[in-house]
Amino acid sequence: MIETLYIEQAIATHSRVREISARFPHANQVMCERYGAVFNRKSQNFRLQKKSPSLILARKHDNHVLATPEGYGIGGSNNYYFSHMLNCIYDCRYCFLQGMYRSAHYVLFVNYDDFFSAMDAKLMTHEGEDVWFFSGYDCDSLALDPLTGFAQHLLSYLETRPHAMVELRTKSTQIRALLGQAPLSNVIVAFSLTPEPAAVALEHKTPSVAKRLSAMTQLAENGWRLGLRFDPLLDDVRFEDHYQALFRDIFDRIDPTCIHSVTIGPFRMPDPFFSNVVRLYPDEPLFAGSFANREGLVTYPKAREAAMLEFCLDALQDHVSGDKIFSCAIDSRETVRPDTESTDPNLLASSH
Repeated sequence: MIETLYIEQAIATHSRVREISARFPHANQVMCERYGAVFNRKSQNFRLQKKSPSLILARKHDNHVLATPEGYGIGGSNNYYFSHMLNCIYDCRYCFLQGMYRSAHYVLFVNYDDFFSAMDAKLMTHEGEDVWFFSGYDCDSLALDPLTGFAQHLLSYLETRPHAMVELRTKSTQIRALLGQAPLSNVIVAFSLTPEPAAVALEHKTPSVAKRLSAMTQLAENGWRLGLRFDPLLDDVRFEDHYQALFRDIFDRIDPTCIHSVTIGPFRMPDPFFSNVVRLYPDEPLFAGSFANREGLVTYPKAREAAMLEFCLDALQDHVSGDKIFSCAIDSRETVRPDTESTDPNLLASSH
């Protein structure tokens, strides 16, 4: 339940602001000039705010769509990302957002059409070519969709733009908007997954792995193409057993022909973010693991990373062809991306 709703003064009369505000009739409404005055202010306690986050309704003025780092993608040549929200309703201990942002409040940018116009501009730049747009790095693409309605607007936009290829990355089971219409060949619904023991211990407030698999099954049965995102890979003493069991559970339920792509990548986080997260959760066993600082990222030692990736690659190729599998290993891609607002190196990190 949202107890406080911050609204930028300039969009107070926007129809989407009115609709969302009406969903929280008892919330305390606070007007602000720009969302950053609330979201970026100093001396905020992320861990405390996470217990009862506020919702900030704002307008994104620029940088609606930005290029991903060179080499990033799932097979396409023209790759971009966008974030219609900042922060996530889930509380995964390995999430880089808690190390990057000062605030745990949710920010929703209500000017959806400006995102779509920016996507159109990229399509014009690459006229006649497929252009990939990735959603779900600064937020979960679908978790708050019953409130935001963003997916339905996005799908309507994509119906007439076959060259606009979109990945919606999620841990959510909020798939109503997708099931409510015919599947689009230019949309990939990509689910982030970890073995059940890790999900229970680390992915607080998320749907269980079983529920995510159920949502994936429904989507596949309705013709939607799926992505599998094993990112971050999380090491433990039974790594091979746990991931083999996860892969078996998935492919016992999901026809491999429904899988568009698979990504695998080790836990990794920029060193400043990692330090911030450890300060928030100093007793978290995950952070006591055998990590190394490689190129400014806290991750597993190179030899262990290679062993984890090799095991997963071999195991996954029993189910899907190798050309569908993409590695997010540190040495396999560039580790810098452009800023969004200021410092925002999300794509350096494993998924949240």
